[in-house]
Parts: sequence; structure tokens; C-alpha cells
Amino acid sequence: MALMTGEQYIESIKKIKMEIYMFGEKYSNPTESPILRPSLNSVRMTYDLAQMPEYEDLMTVVSPYTGTRVNRFTHIHQSTEDLIKKVKMQRLCGQKTAACFQRCVGMDAFNALFSTTYECDKAHGTNYHENFVKFMKYAAEADLTVDGAMTDPKGDRSLAPHAQADPDMFLRIVERRPDGIVVRGAKAHQTGICNSHEVIVMPTQSMGPDDKDYAVSFAVPLDTPGLFMIIGRQSCDTRKLEGSTLDVGNSEFGGVEALTIFDDVFVPNDRIFLCGEHEFAGMLVERFAGYHRQSYGGCKVGVGDVLIGAAAVAADYNGAAKASHIKDKLIEMTHLNETLYCCGIACSAEGHKTESGNYIIDLLLANVCKQNVTRFPYEIVRLAEDIAGGLMVTAPSEKDLRDEKIGPYIDKYLRGVATVTTENRMKILRLIENLALGTAAVGYRTESMHGAGSPQAQRIMIARQGNIQGKKQLAKDINNATRTDQTILSAMAELIAGQDEDDLDSVLRIMNTFSLDKTFVSTVALLRPDGTLLLTDGARYDVSGAFDF
Repeated sequence: MALMTGEQYIESIKKIKMEIYMFGEKYSNPTESPILRPSLNSVRMTYDLAQMPEYEDLMTVVSPYTGTRVNRFTHIHQSTEDLIKKVKMQRLCGQKTAACFQRCVGMDAFNALFSTTYECDKAHGTNYHENFVKFMKYAAEADLTVDGAMTDPKGDRSLAPHAQADPDMFLRIVERRPDGIVVRGAKAHQTGICNSHEVIVMPTQSMGPDDKDYAVSFAVPLDTPGLFMIIGRQSCDTRKLEGSTLDVGNSEFGGVEALTIFDDVFVPNDRIFLCGEHEFAGMLVERFAGYHRQSYGGCKVGVGDVLIGAAAVAADYNGAAKASHIKDKLIEMTHLNETLYCCGIACSAEGHKTESGNYIIDLLLANVCKQNVTRFPYEIVRLAEDIAGGLMVTAPSEKDLRDEKIGPYIDKYLRGVATVTTENRMKILRLIENLALGTAAVGYRTESMHGAGSPQAQRIMIARQGNIQGKKQLAKDINNATRTDQTILSAMAELIAGQDEDDLDSVLRIMNTFSLDKTFVSTVALLRPDGTLLLTDGARYDVSGAFDF
């Protein structure tokens, strides 16, 4: 099947009879609500861009598994070049939507499962890799959006899954049947799941032997019986119901999150990718987290580009663009944003091939990337708010701006530079508000903190991957080499002092004993009392004028 257009994607989602709940109402697909539609448009952009010739190299790739050109969001990475293009693609999508475009989790789940199922099969003789490759090829050929579901509610964080007062706090297998399994539980914070065709479920943490029923991974369609979604609130979300495009800030694009319930959902055998092999749960989580922490070096940077641009436009409209402190703030915002991008590119360029054949990022650098993401967007937002000014959060509504009586006063007193309309000034300020405090702040701020694992999760991985013991040994080696140099030079001096200073042959023999190929000493030369410098090859130089004897 050829790549879908954006419109074909929308029509394909309409055909899926989902079970979505929001504000006490039930919906069968996200096109039915003005609150959900912007998030659907963000995913649509990943299809529209793939149709554009100028973005073909970033957005699409010829798959070695299907032999056809597929959307890169369904691709298994074959090289470090693929990893780098992934980050560049994500930055592009962030630039075009200024929102979460929701397909990264599925792509990262694909690549984590590809290698993990391969190694699990090798250890246990299972056929999970075959199951997964079959599913991956189906999704790639049909150009599907696949959600990745990892985060369990967790209940009491101090207890393992099997020890919870309510055993459903982690999604688990409740029945094993000849034709498949039945699972029960929930997955929280599911970004874009109502805009997806399929969902891949994964365990949320490492598991022990007592947790084997929780060590499960599989894929099911979004219209599977027993699966339903409860949409989460976002700051300023009901502005989308007011009929105003100005007040929303970004009326075209957005993100969405849902608490997703699996109420005794049946999974057929050929859709199971892990089923009780608890020792591979941790591997899957670690690899998925690494890929997803790499992703943030692309998507958050693209959104950051828009926010930096909006702040610069606000400065223009305020008449403050030439102020040195404004220029410096924009420089700092750019520096922070590009640092995140550097981390995403670095962990990609340092990636390596797995035993299964796909490529994985450098896990240490990926965790450094995400650790920076937990901080830098917050500072970028703070600087954007500083540049924008208080009107970003005190401006009247669009309805008041259009009012026959009070509209002219708003237009008069809230104008900035004379060449820019008050409406345009308010639009750019509302866009900043949307990213800093509104619906998009879920994806740009709080998701930067907690998405792909909260900050401490990265610090644990940095400690594990940072090779402190190796760094300690490097310091010891340098320290020991310095002491060795000093000891050798002292011994050489004592030997030479015991020789006749005119017996050059004896002196040279001693000097050559301590030469570079036999010791840590880098260079051996003897400065004689008569002002000559003697080298190991017998050469002598008069340096009496250079030293005060």
C-alpha cells in the first residue's frame, strides 16, 4: 500500500469505532470534538510532510523489510544515519506544529521491541521476534500510526507489581488460553492514543520472578473490546469550545493524553511480544527509554524554535527588538535549544548495531539529552515570558476585541508599534501563552520533565553508564606516570653524578637507558655545567647564553 495522504489518514481514523470519554460524554473518534481535533491535525502533519518532495529523505525511507518506501515513523533503524535523520525529522515536525505530533512513542517501541524480542527468542526459544516483525511490516505497509503504552498507574511506588494492594495497578495477564491471553489494567498519560490505529503495550519497569504476569508486551487495534480511553484535562482546554481562534493561541495543532483502560482485553498469540519472560522486561524498558530520550532532542527543539521565533516577533511588536538585553535573551534561548539538539545528534552519531541488526543510540548520551530537556525548556519559557511582557496573560478576549463598544478601546490602548495591528500583537502573545501556560505546555513543559522518565530516572542511568571506575583509573594512571617520571629522572641523575663528566660514552649509555622506548620519560637531555646541552644521539648544543649559571 502507498503512503497515506493526510486526508486519507483522517478518513482511516474515522472508520475506527473507538470508545472515548471526555467531560462526561462518549465519542467514537477524535474528529467529533473541537477539543480533540487539533491533536489529530498534528498527526496528520506527519502524513502531509511525507508527501512533500523536499522532505522525502527525512520523512520516508525504503524499508529492507517491505521493499517499499515507508514513513520513517514505522522504520527500523539500519544505521547511525537513520538515527540522525530521525532526530532531524522530529525537529521538522515540531517546527510545523508547535505541538506534540504523537508518533514518536510508537516508533521508539518498534525499535526497542525489535532487538529485545530477538534476544528473548534466542534465550527462550520463543517466537516473539517473528510475531513482532509480522506486525511491524503490517503497520509499515498500511502506513499506520501506532501508539506506545508503557506507563502503569503504579499505585504504591514502594511496592513491586505483585505486592500491590490492588493487583491491577500494573497491567497484567489474568488468563492464559490456547489462542492467546487476557490482560487487565491501565496505562496512564497516553499521548495521541485516540489518534492511533494500533497500540503497543510494554511493561513499565524491571520485573522479578514474582512479577512474571506483569512482564507482557503486545499490540491490539484501538477498537478492541474492553479497551477505552478517558481524556485528560489540559490548561485552557475549553477555550477550543468558545469559537475563538485568537484566544486558543494555536487553533490548528495540539496534543492529547488519555488514561487508557484494558478491561479484560483478549490478545491473540500472534500479537504477543513478551509473555512472562520477566528478565527481559528491564531490557525492553531501558532500550525504549533510551530511544525516547533521544527523541526529545528533536521534537522539543522544533517546538522551541517556534517559541523563540514568537518571542522575537513579540519583541518586534513591542518596539523592543533593538534593546541589548532582548538580544541577549534570544541568544540564550537559542543556545539552550541548540544544546538539546546537539545531544540528540550526538547520541545518534555514537549509536551502534544490536545483535538483532537494528541500531541503538548511545544510552549515556541519550540520558544526558533528556536530563537537559528536563531543565532547558523551562528556562526558554521563562525568557519568552520575560520578553513578551504581562499582556501575554492579561489581554482581553477576542470577543471583547470584536465588540462594537469596547473593541476600539482595546485596539487603541493595547497597540504596540504603530505599523502592527493590535490583533496581530495579541495573536503572537496568545501563541506564547499557549506554549508557556496553555494546552501546549503539557507537551513542551511538563512532558519535558516527566515524559520518557522523570529526571531521577536519567540520573540513575547516567550513574550506571558513566563509567566512574574507568575515570578513576585514568586519574590513577596519570598520577602513577608522573611519579614514575620523577623516580626515573632521580635515578638517572644519581648515575650520571657518579661518572667522569668527560666520559661521554658512559653518560650517553645512561641517558639512552631511560629513553622514550624504555620508560614513561618523554625526552632525555643533559644540561652540562659548561653550558652545553647533550642529547641521546650525542649531539651537543651551546646554550650558555640562554641560562644564568
